[in-house]
Amino acid sequence: MSADPARTLALLWRTEPPATRGPRRGLDLDAVVRAATALADAGGADGLARLTIRALATELGVAPMTIYTYVPGRDELADLVVDAAYAAMPREDTAGRPWRARLTAVAEENRALYRAHPWAARVDPRRPVLGPGETAKYEHELAAFDGLEDLDDVDRDAALTFLLDVTRAAALPDDGTSDDAAWWAARAPVLAEVLDPERYPRATRVGTAAGAAQGSARDPDRAWRFGLARALDGLAAVIE
Repeated sequence: MSADPARTLALLWRTEPPATRGPRRGLDLDAVVRAATALADAGGADGLARLTIRALATELGVAPMTIYTYVPGRDELADLVVDAAYAAMPREDTAGRPWRARLTAVAEENRALYRAHPWAARVDPRRPVLGPGETAKYEHELAAFDGLEDLDDVDRDAALTFLLDVTRAAALPDDGTSDDAAWWAARAPVLAEVLDPERYPRATRVGTAAGAAQGSARDPDRAWRFGLARALDGLAAVIE
């Protein structure tokens, strides 16, 4: 949590005047945030948690004290990185389309966010950064519920929260280095010897069928499509 919320909000909304003391600035705040975002992305799912002022200073080729002329500390820097990621999200105009198509677009936009920035799935939604990027994101996502008059404002927020929670839960980071085929090839011969279909009939039958259909023990895209459709089915009971 940021030490000074007022200072952080001033940085997020760019209402804080530039520092006049300390080392001469050769960068601007946006450049600092872009470099910090790149560092967080390089760290994968834990990238934001591992982001430090010292690492950022090294990346930018400046002394750590120089970074402190832009941000008070690491927490404020993290808030800026999160809000910048929200601000940069593609936002599809779905006005006039059926509600399921609009909510699907919102979910897919967030899933794309988590793929671009794996660390974003671990940002605590209970502590919003309240910057212009996050505010614009919230405004855009609420527009997906326009015209659904049976939902009051509280229910709209709850429905959006539910949809985003489902999306976040499905966002399992993939560093792109795993080879599922090789992993299974190394284990399949041993598993075939020890796995007794009579003792584990369901696990054998279902696992074999799913593995053959998916080419792996797990197909995140298939599970995502199935889960999102069921989530929308659940919301339909209220919306329709």
